[in-house]
Order: sequence, then C-alpha cells, then structure tokens
Amino acid sequence: MTDRPWHWHDVHSGGLVQLMRPDVLPRPTQSRNKTYVRIAALLFAAVLLPACTPNEGGGTPTGDPSTTPTASVSASAPPATPAPSGSLDPDAESSVPAPAPEPAAPSSGPGQGNAELAITIKPSAGAPEVHHTLVCVDGAPDAESKHPAADAACAALKENAALLSPGPKRADQACTEQYGGPQEAAVTGVVDGVPVDTAFARTNGCEISAWDAAKDVLGAAGGAA
Repeated sequence: MTDRPWHWHDVHSGGLVQLMRPDVLPRPTQSRNKTYVRIAALLFAAVLLPACTPNEGGGTPTGDPSTTPTASVSASAPPATPAPSGSLDPDAESSVPAPAPEPAAPSSGPGQGNAELAITIKPSAGAPEVHHTLVCVDGAPDAESKHPAADAACAALKENAALLSPGPKRADQACTEQYGGPQEAAVTGVVDGVPVDTAFARTNGCEISAWDAAKDVLGAAGGAA
C-alpha cells in the first residue's frame, strides 16, 4: 500500500495538534448529513416564498398591472339603473281627464215634486234647534215625513223646484237694511235629483224675501221677537 500524505488536522485531544492521514480523518455522522439537508431545504424555500407571497398591505400578487385596476373598477361599479318603462317624456303633453260636471241647479218653475230634506231651525241665539224631515213623492208627502206642514211644503217644491236653490247675489243687487228677526235655518238633501245645501236668515231685505218664499218648506214663518 502506498503511503498517503500527511495532513495537519486540528483534533482536540488534550489541546495538542496531531498529524493524521486522510484515511483516518474523522467523518461526519448521519445526523450531520440530515442537518445539512434541512438547511439546504430552508434556503431553497426562502428563495421561492417571496415570489409567491402577496405584497405587504394586502396587495394583489405580482401580475399585469394594466388589467388588475380595470377588473376591480368593473366589479365595484353599481349596475346602471334602467329607466322605468312607463316614464313619460317631460316634453310630451299629458292628458288629464276633465272633472265630472256638477249637477245643474233646477230651473225655477214646476218640477217633479220629489224631495228628501233635513231641515234645521234655530229660533234665536241660545235657543234649542228644531229639526224637520220632509219626504215628497210626486208633490205629495211620504209617510216618513216629520214636518208641521208637509202637504204645503211638497206642493211648494213641485210648483217651484228652484225654491231652495237661490242664485248667487248679483254685484249690483241692493238689499234693504232691515231686520226681520233672529231666526236661522239650514236645509240639506235632494230635490228632483239635485243636491241642496242652503242657509237662510232674516238680517236684511234680500234674506227676508228668500225666507218668506220658502216658509212652507222651512215650517216656520219667522219674524222679529
């Protein structure tokens, strides 16, 4: 066997340095080999992990920056709201149905003589009210009537259907300043199918005339106390 060269090797044996041949140098054990393998694996992982890890602050992985913002904006933008199908063009003309015409007041003169009326008389301030009910059929009182002069009242309405529907006061109409009494009256109901809602008083010449014309229906003549 050929002698192998000697090498200096620091072997701790009592603090002395010994010369040992390479074939007798101490060899690493199996546990050291495993340690070297683990260190190599850790170094390899340390090199690969930064490439797969997102940026700090929750950023997205490295990629094409031109496509990422567009996709984010498209996902966050709310969908466009469609216009209502029934919306109208503001410039288009809108048609509003005309209100139904009010029933015309009965014309003065003879009528059918049909009526259903509630009559309230207030004799004076503080006095109790008096109530009458008048029901007329063809100018004759019905059994439902509770009125002191039902026959005369129904006849008066058949003779003049507009008795309880006086026209508006004219601008040039002059009424005498006279007092006819404290009485007041209100009549509501229907005469020949036309609604009636009329108030009466006796504070001037015009009101006194209207009261006197309808006194059979009102059931009270009135007069100063």
